[in-house]
Amino acid sequence: MALEAWFMDDSNEDQRLPHHLNPNEPVSLDYLSELGVLYWKLNPENYENDTKLGKIREARGYDYMDLLDLCPEKVSNYEEKLKNFFTEHIHKDEEIRYCLAGSGYFDVRDKDDRWIRIWMKPGDLIVLPAGIYHRFTLDTTNYIKLMRLFVGEPVWTPYNRPQEDHPVRKSYIKGLTHKFGETIEAHCE
Repeated sequence: MALEAWFMDDSNEDQRLPHHLNPNEPVSLDYLSELGVLYWKLNPENYENDTKLGKIREARGYDYMDLLDLCPEKVSNYEEKLKNFFTEHIHKDEEIRYCLAGSGYFDVRDKDDRWIRIWMKPGDLIVLPAGIYHRFTLDTTNYIKLMRLFVGEPVWTPYNRPQEDHPVRKSYIKGLTHKFGETIEAHCE
């Protein structure tokens, strides 16, 4: 089954709920790709010996990996950490996550500043481009096991919104402007 994504409602209900619009507005992998979000479906039961994962890592230079279990029983200050993950931010580098078990949501902003919710389940590997506004939360299962991949030593510094003058954000916007052939800076204030 392919990755599921949709435009979100603006409800203030529990962040762990799906937040579908009514009617639901699915988002295609092609549209996510236009935003710079990359996706692969892999076999999470064989991640240690997966040749496809090995080829992706080699081609993209992901030479560092760690595993992260997120659930109330394994993370101290769980609610506080979840709140921090859900704060809208960018990174200087790509964010690469591979879901091995459980499920959760990555939310990204599109070119019109609308939230898109990406539901990660076992086998989903996504790459969020440097400079894209995003956030993360678990779903109502309250459990996800993720592989985090990095180029070189891990650097995970969030730059909370607004970051319109950050060079990585400017570069990302410039790339979107080129792809869509229009100025989108007005949507990103």
